[in-house]
Amino acid sequence: MTNPSPTQGMEEMIAMETLERYSGSAPAEFQSNLILTNFPRYVKYFAESRKVGIKEGSMFKVAHCEEEDISILDFKIGSPAAALVVDICSFLPTRAAIFLGMCGGLRRRYKVGEYLASHVPALANFLMQKAVTDVLEKENIAYHIGTTYTTNMRFWEYNQGFIEELKRSKAQGIEMEGATLFAASYYRKFTLGALMLISDLPLMKEGIKTKKSSNDVFTNHTEEHVETGIKVLRCSRVMQARKVKGAYHRNLNTDIAERKSFF
Repeated sequence: MTNPSPTQGMEEMIAMETLERYSGSAPAEFQSNLILTNFPRYVKYFAESRKVGIKEGSMFKVAHCEEEDISILDFKIGSPAAALVVDICSFLPTRAAIFLGMCGGLRRRYKVGEYLASHVPALANFLMQKAVTDVLEKENIAYHIGTTYTTNMRFWEYNQGFIEELKRSKAQGIEMEGATLFAASYYRKFTLGALMLISDLPLMKEGIKTKKSSNDVFTNHTEEHVETGIKVLRCSRVMQARKVKGAYHRNLNTDIAERKSFF
């Protein structure tokens, strides 16, 4: 095994110092399973349900549960933040990560509260997405598989030209971070999948997200979304131990006995 170059060592040092500043949490506190999200309410639910504290730095909000070997991190919103969080967290000893986000459903038959097992041209890790669908099937949870359109455009619901382009794309969902997360995780060999909750139906005027409808989604679906994500992480670690195709090599030598509490 070759030693890291001075440049690689410096990059890791800067990444870990940045993580500590942005999260208010020492890198050593991060567990080997990671939930990424855009929602402080998910971090709050996780912390309260696990009876652990919340830490916050200049950008991120995090909570760690050592007993279950899970950390959760709210990285805020948008493509730049998505790229940044993967670049930083790729230096952690993370074995499996899941992005719990929300998206607009672009099919009339979809319902708010259903899931998209997100597959986009910037692909999620295959092993993680298999874990997602395996868990959803086992739990008998309604879900849809298809292409998700990633864009930083806001208020596109009132841009008819963009709507026509969106329809031509045949996308089934729309959100703001997925493609960036997956492109960065592929480059960094960071084992990341996604479980996207359909939060609104924006192609129908009555389906556009409002303050009230957004709050209703959090009230009704936060617990299920977070707990399902945790089940996906558990499933993915079992698959890694079995060396299921799709795992990165750095994840294949995990000693499951050292993580008994997680299972």
